[in-house]
Amino acid sequence: MINPIERITQNRIIQLFKEQLGYSYYGNWEKREHNSNVEQEILKKNLLQRGYTETLANKAVKELYDLAHTNSGNLYDRNKAFYNMLRYGVKARPELGEQFDTIFPIDWKNWEKNEFGIAEEVTLTKGQHTRRPDIVLYVNGIALGVLELKRGTTDIAESVNQNISNQKELFNQWFYTTVQFVMAGNNTQGLKYGTIETPSKYFLSWKEDEQDNAEHKLDKYLKKLCLKERFLDIIYNTVVFDAGVKKLPRPHQYFGFKAAQDFVKRKEGGIIWHTQGSGKSLMMVMLGKWILENVPNSRLVILTDRTELDDQIERVFNDVGETDIAKTRTGKELLHFLTSSRPRLVCSLIHKFGNKNETDFDAFLKELQENPVQTQGEIFVFIDECHRTQSGKLNQVMKAILHNAVFVGFTGTPLLKEDKKTTMDVFGRYIHTYKFNEAVQDGVVKDLMYEGRKIEQALTSQTKVDQWFDAKTAGLNDFQRNELKKKWGTMQNVLSSKSRMEKIVSDIVMDFSVKPRLANEKGNAILVASSIYEACKYYNLFLNTELKNKCAIITSYNPNARDISLEDTGADSETDKEYIYNTYTELLKSVSSSGNKSKTETYEQESKERFRKEPARMKLLIVVSKLLTGFDAPTCTYIYIDKKMQDHTLFQAICRVNRLDTDDKDYGYIVDYMELFGNVTDAISVYTSELDSEGFTKEEVEINLKDRIKTAIDRLMTAYETVEAIIENVALPKADLDYIRYFCGNTENPEDLKANEFKRMALYKAIVEYVRAYTAIKADFVQTDFSNSEVKRFHQKLDDYLNLREIIRIASGETIELKSYEADMRFLIDTYIRAEESETISPFEDISLLDLFEINIHKAIETLPAGVKGNKEAVAEIIENNVRSKIVEEHLLDPKYFDHMSVLLQELIEKRKQEMISYQEYLKEMAELVRQVNQGKKDDLPDSLNTKGKVALYHTLEDEDLALACEDAVQYAKQEGFRENLAKQNLVKKAIYDVVKDKDKVNEIYKIIEAHKDEY
Repeated sequence: MINPIERITQNRIIQLFKEQLGYSYYGNWEKREHNSNVEQEILKKNLLQRGYTETLANKAVKELYDLAHTNSGNLYDRNKAFYNMLRYGVKARPELGEQFDTIFPIDWKNWEKNEFGIAEEVTLTKGQHTRRPDIVLYVNGIALGVLELKRGTTDIAESVNQNISNQKELFNQWFYTTVQFVMAGNNTQGLKYGTIETPSKYFLSWKEDEQDNAEHKLDKYLKKLCLKERFLDIIYNTVVFDAGVKKLPRPHQYFGFKAAQDFVKRKEGGIIWHTQGSGKSLMMVMLGKWILENVPNSRLVILTDRTELDDQIERVFNDVGETDIAKTRTGKELLHFLTSSRPRLVCSLIHKFGNKNETDFDAFLKELQENPVQTQGEIFVFIDECHRTQSGKLNQVMKAILHNAVFVGFTGTPLLKEDKKTTMDVFGRYIHTYKFNEAVQDGVVKDLMYEGRKIEQALTSQTKVDQWFDAKTAGLNDFQRNELKKKWGTMQNVLSSKSRMEKIVSDIVMDFSVKPRLANEKGNAILVASSIYEACKYYNLFLNTELKNKCAIITSYNPNARDISLEDTGADSETDKEYIYNTYTELLKSVSSSGNKSKTETYEQESKERFRKEPARMKLLIVVSKLLTGFDAPTCTYIYIDKKMQDHTLFQAICRVNRLDTDDKDYGYIVDYMELFGNVTDAISVYTSELDSEGFTKEEVEINLKDRIKTAIDRLMTAYETVEAIIENVALPKADLDYIRYFCGNTENPEDLKANEFKRMALYKAIVEYVRAYTAIKADFVQTDFSNSEVKRFHQKLDDYLNLREIIRIASGETIELKSYEADMRFLIDTYIRAEESETISPFEDISLLDLFEINIHKAIETLPAGVKGNKEAVAEIIENNVRSKIVEEHLLDPKYFDHMSVLLQELIEKRKQEMISYQEYLKEMAELVRQVNQGKKDDLPDSLNTKGKVALYHTLEDEDLALACEDAVQYAKQEGFRENLAKQNLVKKAIYDVVKDKDKVNEIYKIIEAHKDEY
């Protein structure tokens, strides 16, 4: 049953689709049978209206329907196959022996010739469990969009998670074979969209006409996204299937694509400036695909200086059916391709143009200009990172060789004033911009946090070492600090050595013990060394720490005996080259080459994969310049810089830490050992050279890093004020029962609990943020202006909030892992806050509250928060609510028994409320009831009833022989997959009827059989 508040929202959205977007309303399909992702009648009617013959229409409908309902392959492959059929049409012969015709399920060129419609409450029953999407968007009867709505007080994440779970095989994965848009919305947070198998963190928000605030954001952005022409345009032109991941464009990518289309139509080049991490590579693919399809005689040259991007572009174009591709290996080969009519797509690494040395460069350029190459076709040149290798004289070469081409430059960094002229001369003006500050604001990338660290050279005395240790571990509780001290017993030896590098190694290894995302093994780090020699030194130093086997060195160096053939000096010591050679020879000793890759390439590829997918197994990559730029570079949480860098190189390097990750990643962290920024003020400008700000404000183009301490203070104060605002309206005297009443209502009333759920969610979220903010600054209070009393107050507030959180959780019967955003809470509390070794008895450990009550109800009450255990009414309500939750949870497994338990609970509650028994008698009777609920069966059951399924059958049939006969009949009749197959279900039901001879009992028993998945 749909919530009344959600019903109001849904009615409004249906009216919006009908009246403002012009969609047909097919009705409420809750009770309609055989709802499909391809509604055959609607599709056939449209095909006939568009002039296809009856024969062709029937063949196309059948082929589309069959593909939409097949179970072969995975969802990604099925969806991709269906998309290709939608986009490129269905091939069919009108009659045997005749030529194939192409039937387009959707008229992409004339959007108005398609039928757009919506249905609500579309019941899907083919899966193991029935699901009912709120609104489904159909085009010509094909389900292309699914929209889940929630009321404004429910987090939009609930709608997103529901969409994700609906795509699981357990529910109705089959329906999503045709779906292109998966949308979630509510009145307060607006609209989020993704596509099939999009993880929740990558669901996107549309952004357009931000100044228009006249209506709900949900309505505003549905009208933008589901506008008929745009809806089809996004699907046709900007969907990309890339290496197992289906992608839709972010708003800035779509608008950049539309702007670029206009430039291309005018044969005008330009620059697309989309900041690092915002998806430039995808933009290249979308635009390139469109040019090849829409510009007659067009050819595309994509110049990059990254092998990985070269590979990705080839792969994605292959995936969209463009196989006429060449990758050049030499400059001569590139020129040969350009003077021939084929291939249509040429990928080349940029240095292929620079095949002349500096001394005769001018002569080479003059020669080219006097004898221009006669290229074939209309050439478009995409140049990646157009500010970089391609600047200056190299740009002149390209212009000379490809004098009639249209140049489109892509950059993730702002232009420097000194680069502006050479870059603008080649490419022209900006086509579209999406700057770093916009991306942070939109949540497309994470903001960057800076910390300069000076390595103390005079760390030679025990006192100095102790001071260093105390400073590094100031945020930890006493137990954790003592544990670390044991591990770091040999620290003085390391720190008193002469090597600055050894001190940096110690510093980084310590971070992996004390920094939240590093210590909980969810995040990892990159260390930038200044040379391959230094990278090797760092690698060997890390081999003597706990990061041994969990760090790798990535420099592309291939050991070759020729490197050291002239290096032997006759002395006993190694030269730098020998040291590099020996390090690599040793680390590659156990590596076997994979395919046509060298040992180094194999080792680096495997290390990068582990770094990406298993951060606990590959915690640190040591690099020099490789991996610091480009889409293929893995993301991480920390980057440690021990290399002089500036401007573009520095910005691209630090953007390795700005990519999205799990919810506990708040920022990307930059640790600077080279004092690149000198004395830090409030914000650090990444660029020391002057930026080109023509047409923009200085604030728009500047890229600033936040000072870690200042940001941590702001974050703590905001988190504190948020929690205080949420609890402000709790009635005085603000005792525990007052908090329970405010955040739970009447805990005996499930509707009250549901109605107040939004308050509890807001409270939990705010307290989690306070805990994170507090742990982020705890070690640095000494560097702030807070007084001792203020610091104590922050800590006291932390204890109060955690106590309140436990009270509300217990009272509402909610579990510790209620939300994904709390995944790191146990780690933070155990590591940074609790001053004693982790408590062994707590309602939130492995043992449940009910189990504690059964073991010893009085001791269990003692484990409750201090403010609760002294209040008899609060204790009673907490126990009752937990018992009720358990009964509801177990009811499907044994309805008869748990109905009886529910009656007993209600009777006991009434006795307590009417004071018919004392508190002690109440606790005694409650302990007995808890025992019965936990046990899940009567005490005097026959021994033959030795499984939960048999017990439930006995409770329902009240006859041992009948229960056992029913068990045997079901076990004999059931077939694999009977829950998903109606015919197999009927066999099971017939077997039950043959035993019980009662139609009503058959359904009761079947529900029990279906619920006990581990037994039947």
